[in-house]
Amino acid sequence: MRAVVLGGTGFLGRHIHGAFQDAGARVVPVSRSDATHTDLTEDSGLRRLAELLARVRPHVVVNAAGRAWQADERQMAEGNAELVDRLVGVLAAQDHRPRLIHLGSVHEYGPGHAGTSTAEEHPAAPSTPYGRTKLLGTRSVLRAVAAGEADGVVLRLANVSGPGTPRGSLLRQVADHLVEAARAQDRGEIPEALRFRTLAVRRDFVDARDVADAVLAAAAAPLSSVNGQIVNIGRGEAVLMRHLVARMVALSGLPVEVVEDADGRSPREDAQWQRLDVSKARRVLGWHPHRDLDRSLRDLLDTACVPERGEEREEAQT
Repeated sequence: MRAVVLGGTGFLGRHIHGAFQDAGARVVPVSRSDATHTDLTEDSGLRRLAELLARVRPHVVVNAAGRAWQADERQMAEGNAELVDRLVGVLAAQDHRPRLIHLGSVHEYGPGHAGTSTAEEHPAAPSTPYGRTKLLGTRSVLRAVAAGEADGVVLRLANVSGPGTPRGSLLRQVADHLVEAARAQDRGEIPEALRFRTLAVRRDFVDARDVADAVLAAAAAPLSSVNGQIVNIGRGEAVLMRHLVARMVALSGLPVEVVEDADGRSPREDAQWQRLDVSKARRVLGWHPHRDLDRSLRDLLDTACVPERGEEREEAQT
């Protein structure tokens, strides 16, 4: 198999690249930061991509590019919507047809309802700029498939954790704070408390390596079963963020207090409750998550260089 991974040097792109390599595929990463400086928001980048696709003739193109953390709404629109529209145009102009695997987001659905799981048939009503721009990208892919201009599937991802979780995300903020807490303890100081507005929200999380496994499953599945489909990829669990942060602290073995300053409601409407129905992924892709949250969080802390702290850390790992 030959694969091209857009955003191949980013958080998810690196895991997907590695998974294809481990499976014996020839994989070519494409990003703004690699040697080719292929920026798909620019005409020159699109030309380079078209030339690459014509030369490599990949079986699969994975779109793991986009903007989330530390980006304004205009940048999100450019990276999450306009880029996908341009990509579909490039694919439609090729004389061969690779399968496009586009990574969408749980935030495209908008607010979830407590106690329920959100299936792919749920109407999309995003309430944030990120969710709105990601939904536009998803619709570009589905529209191209319906018009016969492309073959493609959308994997709609839950929140993603695991090694390499990027700065700007809440979990990485916790990990970075724990790095500083370890340094403070080494200096004989009392580590500062972790402070949040609220952690009384529930979200679905999936490990980045399980996402990579889902991409491989989507690449190998019969085209007739996935073409034009949206498939949820998550753990199918609504995890209390208070528990998640407390677990990260416990895994670190550091004496860090967690403080919530607000009345228990998040200002983000879409974050109160998130739980994906992942039964379609099991049925269509034969996929289910293998990494539990403890492993995902522990590996996140390791890559963020949070040092192990004796017996407490050892007990937390058992």
